[in-house]
Amino acid sequence: MGDWFPATGSVASSSPSCEYERLSRRVGDIAVIARYCAAYLGSAFVMAGLDAVWLSLTNARLYRPALAMVLAPGFRLAPAIAFYLIYLTGVIIFAVRPAVQAVRWSTAMVLGAMCGLLAYATYDLTNQATLAVWSIRISLIDMAWGTVLTGAAATAGYLASTLVRTA
Repeated sequence: MGDWFPATGSVASSSPSCEYERLSRRVGDIAVIARYCAAYLGSAFVMAGLDAVWLSLTNARLYRPALAMVLAPGFRLAPAIAFYLIYLTGVIIFAVRPAVQAVRWSTAMVLGAMCGLLAYATYDLTNQATLAVWSIRISLIDMAWGTVLTGAAATAGYLASTLVRTA
């Protein structure tokens, strides 16, 4: 699959072969951008879908009973969208891109799972350390979920990226 950052250099001459090289580079750059977009969209689709199912199944039974006094009465869409946009950028950079370079979906899965564990552990353990109502049960379940969710999203991003030809 190759590197997502193809080497570029300046071409001093304007011969037909140099023009062809410039055009080829531009087409390659567009393919790289398309590959990033496909990876991002594939990861986003899987993450949003799985997380929506997870939250709808667990909110009333896991989170609400333990955290009712600190939870907002309703869902706030803007911060949720901001989280997913930022988080997915990290998934692409730290899990999908290395997997594309290695040409291995398993690299995306493992690195994605590690990113998920690190991110969700940061959130959960900080909350457990600072909030009186945060339980270890929520931390452990949420960290496991973040690991699985992010591993699946990174894998989906890798697979979506393979649908775009760069050469």
